[in-house]
Amino acid sequence: MNFNLVLDPSNDKFKEECGVFGVYANEDIDVSSLIYYGLYALQHRGQESAGIAVANGEKVDIHKGMGLITEAFSKENLEALKGFAGIGHVRYSTSGDTRIENAQPLLSKSKLGSIAMAHNGTLVNADVIRELLEDGGHVFHTSIDSEVIANLIARGAKKGIERAIFDAIQAIRGSFAMVILTEDKLIGVRDPHGIRPLCLGKFDNGYILASESCALDAVGAELVRDIEPGEIIIIDKNDIKSYKYSENTQCQTCAFEYIYFARPDSTIDGLDVHESRVRAGEELFNEYKIEADIVIAVPDSGIPAAIGYSKVSGIPYDTGFIKNRYVGRTFITPSQEIREKAVSVKLNPLKVNVNGKRVVLIDDSIVRGTTSKHLVESLRKAGAKEVHFLVASPIVKFPCYFGIDTPYRSELIGAKKSIEEIREAMGADTLGYLSMNGMYRCFKKDSGYCVGCFNGIYPVSTPIEGAK
Repeated sequence: MNFNLVLDPSNDKFKEECGVFGVYANEDIDVSSLIYYGLYALQHRGQESAGIAVANGEKVDIHKGMGLITEAFSKENLEALKGFAGIGHVRYSTSGDTRIENAQPLLSKSKLGSIAMAHNGTLVNADVIRELLEDGGHVFHTSIDSEVIANLIARGAKKGIERAIFDAIQAIRGSFAMVILTEDKLIGVRDPHGIRPLCLGKFDNGYILASESCALDAVGAELVRDIEPGEIIIIDKNDIKSYKYSENTQCQTCAFEYIYFARPDSTIDGLDVHESRVRAGEELFNEYKIEADIVIAVPDSGIPAAIGYSKVSGIPYDTGFIKNRYVGRTFITPSQEIREKAVSVKLNPLKVNVNGKRVVLIDDSIVRGTTSKHLVESLRKAGAKEVHFLVASPIVKFPCYFGIDTPYRSELIGAKKSIEEIREAMGADTLGYLSMNGMYRCFKKDSGYCVGCFNGIYPVSTPIEGAK
């Protein structure tokens, strides 16, 4: 067994997608630093690489690096990026390898001049379009589907940037929240289903586009509105224009944005993320009224739901696990001899709070189920009399094709086992998942979300999974 999977509960989650951020300033400000801090607020959406591109009216300069934003950029890197508009990207690889060539933004030259693009999402028809473009003589330098979009835009450059983007997005299928930078414009695009989030913000003398509203807060901007599904927004020195490129739009935001991905201090498509997570805990109590002495959470993502469960049940909420926040991404896998002794490097039960008690343990989701058994075992070793494991989302049974790095279906514990079999495997006294209806009540409406990972029904037709 991979020891890191046992150590780190985050390895039993869907992996983040990417974060995008764009700025257009009508005044002389330090645009690159503004983007840096915006990306810092979006770091939870991707930790593999980061990049910033800045335009000054004549050219677009770019810097990219591997790792966290603080590792990818020095003060000197930021000072070298001068201009009045720019875009940035933090990446988690959902398509393509983890290497600097695949880091975004992607910068390309065309008849329109330099164009930089940063993309959050995944195209389901990228391979088909890539093949057609290669047959037509296009050369690809990366293995990511974002370059497919960049090439489509470049191909239509002679028609002007607005028409080139319009034509390019008519050809692609899947999820995309994009920020595009030309030498004098900032452009935002959201897919016709709004699967991945994108919002518009304003500061004293300019505009911001960002994956989440928490990034606006980080730089002192105010949220104006969410970019609508099927909308292109173009910002230049004259004004801000909006076009709808698709009439058949229905907002179907990824449900996992609210369950796990988004920062709790964000508001996405009018729904407060933290509030929806607290309500998930309240709904869990409506569905599973368990007699217990304490409610605890798997930190940090299970905390709001645990607070909600405690609030309506009257059972006290307290800390159940202490999290070691300094286990980095390059944690050394110990020898077999040490593995059995070092099972609590990432999370350790707080014995004084759980010893002799009936415990309700709440997490936001279970994907592989690799760490759940360890968490239950560690609570029992710490003296818990009973462990009731509740999950603040429905059972994950299907992969995601829209910008989340998900395991094959064969690796999803909810696709292979019944709830009773999962409960038995993890050794819990109770195992309960939030129902689909319960989830919709948390979201305050019963439609408008992509829930394909729960029920296999996707907003866009997906590739055949075959032997996955």
